[in-house]
Amino acid sequence: MTDWTGIRERVLALAGSPGGDRVFGAAGHGFALDAPLTAAELAEAEEWLGVELPEDYRSFLLLVGTGGAGPDYGLFPLRRDGAGGWHWVGDVPEEVAPGTLTGLFPGGADPLATARTLAARPLREEYEDLADLDAALELWEEERAQVQYDPQGTAGALCLGDEGCGLTAWLVVSGPERGRMWRDPRSDGHDLHPLRDTDGTPLDFAAWYLGWLAAAEAACAPDRPDRG
Repeated sequence: MTDWTGIRERVLALAGSPGGDRVFGAAGHGFALDAPLTAAELAEAEEWLGVELPEDYRSFLLLVGTGGAGPDYGLFPLRRDGAGGWHWVGDVPEEVAPGTLTGLFPGGADPLATARTLAARPLREEYEDLADLDAALELWEEERAQVQYDPQGTAGALCLGDEGCGLTAWLVVSGPERGRMWRDPRSDGHDLHPLRDTDGTPLDFAAWYLGWLAAAEAACAPDRPDRG
């Protein structure tokens, strides 16, 4: 079990650091954290979502906070909505509804092959009229977006954070990759891929978050040689 003792306090302490502006995304989240969930709230959320969240993330929700400060632009917070459901609040690419997280995450499959095959991109030599080529390319781009963002492609995973420039970070909650973090670069036309440590080890939520915290604390350290 992940030991989150003192982690909330360490994160909040960075809010007063003069080196906070050295941490990417800190201007947005300000090293603030939402309050943790109660055990009853977490049980209610998991029942509504239909899945038990990975241990390190669920203990984070109970002991550290539901969202806020974290890697890049921070963690999307998990909150109860007015209709009695639970959602991650932020610029998430797909809405999480009951049953969404129970499907098996298809990570590792061929890029763009989660739903159907994408036709080859139209080529200039295939068209005599540039207007026809432009129209074909526009249709192809629409088709690519539909294939890339088909909900099946992220079944069993939840979007946790914004890396900037349309890139997001996901936590897998169902299937063989359960508990691991994946990056989503679909806005750049690429498929999702696992986040890994410098030695190639796949990152779980705890390693991802604690790695960010250690780097943030190092950046804010008053004795940094390039400070002053």
